[in-house]
Amino acid sequence: MDINNIVENIKVKSISGPSATEIKSLIFDSRKVEAGAMFFAVKGTQSDGHKYINQAIADGAVAVVCQDLPKELNQDICYIETDDSSRLLGEVASLYYEKPSSNLKLIGVTGTNGKTTIATLQYNLFEKLGYKTGLLSTVENYIHTKVIKATHTTPDAVQINKLMAEMVAEGCEYCFMEVSSHAIDQNRIAGLEFDGAIFTNISHDHLDYHKTFKEYITAKKKFFDNLDKSAFALTNADDKNGLLMTQNTAARVKTYAVKTMADYKSKSLENHFDGTLIQINQKEFWTSLIGDFNIYNLSAIIGSAIELGQDQNEVLRVLSELKSVNGRFETVKGPSGTTAIVDYAHTPDALLNVLNTINKLKTPEQELITVVGAGGDRDKTKRPEMALIACQNSTKVILTSDNPRTENPEDILNDMEAGLDTDAKKIMLRISDRKQAINTACMLANTKDIILVAGKGHETYQEINAVREHFDDKEILRESLK
Repeated sequence: MDINNIVENIKVKSISGPSATEIKSLIFDSRKVEAGAMFFAVKGTQSDGHKYINQAIADGAVAVVCQDLPKELNQDICYIETDDSSRLLGEVASLYYEKPSSNLKLIGVTGTNGKTTIATLQYNLFEKLGYKTGLLSTVENYIHTKVIKATHTTPDAVQINKLMAEMVAEGCEYCFMEVSSHAIDQNRIAGLEFDGAIFTNISHDHLDYHKTFKEYITAKKKFFDNLDKSAFALTNADDKNGLLMTQNTAARVKTYAVKTMADYKSKSLENHFDGTLIQINQKEFWTSLIGDFNIYNLSAIIGSAIELGQDQNEVLRVLSELKSVNGRFETVKGPSGTTAIVDYAHTPDALLNVLNTINKLKTPEQELITVVGAGGDRDKTKRPEMALIACQNSTKVILTSDNPRTENPEDILNDMEAGLDTDAKKIMLRISDRKQAINTACMLANTKDIILVAGKGHETYQEINAVREHFDDKEILRESLK
């Protein structure tokens, strides 16, 4: 593709230099520039790509996309001036890979909690229904049956379009993807054509990035504001911001709920540790998924499938066969009868949902021992809140490390403990070594007790001082419960 093909289809402020130049790659990281590259000078949160324009040209870039033109222009280089380099990156990436999203039924899932469960189960559902399907998620990316390791909740714009182009080549008809607030704000989904969008819920998270809760909500809402009228917008009517999300969308709005009237209304009929009997729009089905939060997740999945033209009875039949997503309310049984639950809950709201679910299902004689931490170099304001929630809803609590990253683990635990009153501190232990904390929980648990290990879920690593070492909560539990 040459530059003329690009500027013919995308609005830019100005273009100067040789525009018939062939583009061999799209690069926004100056360290990865290669011969024939179009370099996008993006103003990021950590650094400004404009500082590296000359270096990119020296390394072989033949075109530069920028918001601020350099004072001196190289006559051999094509310069494209734009209002927003990150947005243009998404639009150009879509063109470069021949608009793959337009050849897929693309559904995006956004919200604080539930994105991974919904997107993954949608992928599993449609594969079981007989469709070749793609998935872009926090845990793993799939191109039909091919697995590709995930590094971010939502990949960068170039990677998204590259993966979707591979999906199209593989014959995929559908793609389900998690859409994070970071991705929306950073225009990683610019240029994509969505056929549907799902809003799960919104609560305290990512305020280290968005700074205020209002900015966080605005980022999520932007996704729905930009939907086409041919798409559907399925929102959680029980969330106080659910209808706000779809206020200005051109898409057809549909709702799901448990507590209020909705297009897809659900309720639980029976709850057990091995599954739930659910009724949705007067139809009943059994699922191995547990908890009220999963009733919401399943309602969104069923609603979106029906909006995509699938038969409700067949959808319910297949869903009843599907298992929980890796690291989401996943149980590990000890030989003596102790039950451990591993869950990715890393926000106050998610942790409360999981604890409420366990407390509804356990007997009064069973104790609940919770192991929980908080990530380093991330939103500090949620740390005391999570510690208090754990103590208010557990018999015993062990505060420990999550991924400390570059922070001192003890400083993180100090922030968590600051949220505890005298009564809460009486049932709390501090053990910064996560393996030791899990082993201690197993030692404290009696035969019929329940252990919750929260925060890392599917992750198989722990990041300490910017180094990732192998660490799997489930592996530790299986060994310790022996």
